[in-house]
Amino acid sequence: MYQFVTGPLAWLAFGIFFGGMIYRVVFIVKLAQEKDKLVFNHLDLKWSLNSIFRWLVPFGSRSMREKPVITIVAFIFYICLLITPIFLVAHNVILQRRWGVSFWTISESTADILTIILIACVVFFILRCIALPDVRLITTAYDYLLLAIVAAPFITGFLAYHQFSGYLFWVIVHVLSGEIMLIAIPFTKLSHILLFFLPRAHIGSEMGQKRPLTRIQN
Repeated sequence: MYQFVTGPLAWLAFGIFFGGMIYRVVFIVKLAQEKDKLVFNHLDLKWSLNSIFRWLVPFGSRSMREKPVITIVAFIFYICLLITPIFLVAHNVILQRRWGVSFWTISESTADILTIILIACVVFFILRCIALPDVRLITTAYDYLLLAIVAAPFITGFLAYHQFSGYLFWVIVHVLSGEIMLIAIPFTKLSHILLFFLPRAHIGSEMGQKRPLTRIQN
């Protein structure tokens, strides 16, 4: 089972992930052209990069400054979400063995800390959805499911690394949950983690050509 989930199933998951992301980019571009046939005529590199940069920097936009707590937690969450799986030693060992590639790695203790922080962020998001009436109003079971999909690989990976009862079971579930997340990313709200720059580039160009630079804050 382990060989299957780390071999053929992993190839399938990565194939769907990359294929799905390409599909989403093409879909978004075509949709933009359908809604506004001149959308690419008024794209401006300066204003696009300015808008993207502001959303990559904590408190770079007005909406972030208006909600400092959620901004801080969200940035911490995304940093942990991206750094931990990419630079984890165990993952890079598998990458090296399977595909002959590897990245710079973080220590296992650092990965442990980042994992715990990410799980804490997920708990924060859940409590926020429950506690705040305006957030609870727009939160559905779908949103909780996405949080579960994100948290599952980290929780199971933590349990496997610390060799909780049923080590091999947790390893297999960890790999499966990671593959489920990879497959889910292109087709759910999780895609915004990688595709946010497309709408930001459009909004930046739209607002930049109509308003002064200091107004591009939302």
